[in-house]
Amino acid sequence: MLYDVVDFQKDVVEASAVKPVLVDFWAQWCGPCRMLGPLLEKLAAEYADRWTLVKVETDKHPEISAEYGVRGIPNVKLFRDGKVVDEFTGALPERVLRSWLEKAVPNPLDQEVEQAVELLKVGQALEARELLQSVLEREPHHEAAAAHLARSLAIDDPIAAGELVAGIYENSAHFELADSVRTLAALARHLPDGERLPEADVREAYMTAISSLFNKEFDQALEALIDIIRLDRYYDDDGARKACIALFKLLGEDNEITLRHRRSFDGALY
Repeated sequence: MLYDVVDFQKDVVEASAVKPVLVDFWAQWCGPCRMLGPLLEKLAAEYADRWTLVKVETDKHPEISAEYGVRGIPNVKLFRDGKVVDEFTGALPERVLRSWLEKAVPNPLDQEVEQAVELLKVGQALEARELLQSVLEREPHHEAAAAHLARSLAIDDPIAAGELVAGIYENSAHFELADSVRTLAALARHLPDGERLPEADVREAYMTAISSLFNKEFDQALEALIDIIRLDRYYDDDGARKACIALFKLLGEDNEITLRHRRSFDGALY
């Protein structure tokens, strides 16, 4: 539900003890406000179960604006338990605003994503995927769920995995994982014969490494990729190095395979 403020104490301060309240300080004459307002209203409808939007027109309520130190508009303040816990000023693009909200507003679905991550750690990929799919059915823009589902599919179905992370950008907390998935999806497009790869002495070895990777022969894949880094570092736009980093990220820095090859990888770069 969203509405113009009537009683700030009741609509914002007291209400935020039950559910976070996002307050949009705006004005009719403010161009950026007119850009941000409809986006906030769209997201408020989408996330109605997580937070409420209240709009405060600064020209009508200068005393509230002064009390909360509004010096520029649009100014968006997040209230929780009667206090401002986060804020920003200016019109943000949708993807940046979604990432800000993901960090600022607790999501009850996060616990299910954490449970799925634990399932992935112990090798229960099918159960983890079902749980993550369930989260995305209820909240299609849940970046953590999309990133970890993509992580679980990156080897078995790299194209689908790449599509899952298509909307995760640099401002996201899940960007590194998403970028690793995109790297692997790009590698998979060279299968089965790598006909689009440039001719070079390492071309055959590179294709063998890619095949090993998607056959889940990770030790063999990493050994071959590290050799290629030593022989022709910048083949396929530094592809071997990027593939190693992506696989390390996919497996996790504390995985025994990552630990087994990390020193050789670092040494091959220098």
